[in-house]
Amino acid sequence: MNNKVNVYNAKGETVKELVLNPAVFAVKVNPMVIHQVVVAMQANKRQNLAHVKDRGEVRGGGRKPWRQKGTGRARHGSSRSPIWIGGGVTFGPTNEQNFEQKINRKMKRKALLMALSDKVESNNLNVLDSLEINTFKTKNIRELLTMIKLEKSILFVAEKFTKELVKSVKNLPKVDVIEARNLNLLEVVKYKDIVMTEQAIKALDDMIVFKDDKKDETDNESVEKVNKKNVAVEK
Repeated sequence: MNNKVNVYNAKGETVKELVLNPAVFAVKVNPMVIHQVVVAMQANKRQNLAHVKDRGEVRGGGRKPWRQKGTGRARHGSSRSPIWIGGGVTFGPTNEQNFEQKINRKMKRKALLMALSDKVESNNLNVLDSLEINTFKTKNIRELLTMIKLEKSILFVAEKFTKELVKSVKNLPKVDVIEARNLNLLEVVKYKDIVMTEQAIKALDDMIVFKDDKKDETDNESVEKVNKKNVAVEK
């Protein structure tokens, strides 16, 4: 799998070639894993707003409409019965339904790395040496995209974005910006092309390495605890 990309400047000229971290940008892609995580993340974002009232929630209906016998009419106990106009709704949607799906952290992270690796493999990852926008002008971003031959469905990933960058991108359709620390699978698969700065790639690498080191420390601590217990039992 290719893990080398060209680095461009603001004029669209190739400055150098960057070797990407294979642990982040050269992971074997499994589309089923990506699909499963995307579906789960979308379900977890879903707001359960649809709600109807059943006969117990509709206001009124506490009194029996008429006596049980002697009127010639059908017997009823409440005017809020589902078969009455203004009554409750049977089997309608309620806000008690829970759409949340559990995602393992390892699986979620792996899916993100797979999506980034797929962008590299399909030449949809573009790297800039820097992304300095000092004025509130959409024209600057449009010119930059023209220079690197990109048109729409673009996600800018910066180490830290500025107000100028956010405002400049805001008026362009299907173009958005996000910080490297907030990069997630939904944003990666939503856009066709990813434009990252070298600083953003380094920040992403450091974040992945930090999590790996933290995991190794936790595993080592667990092994040490088990060994101590075994020694105590032997004594």
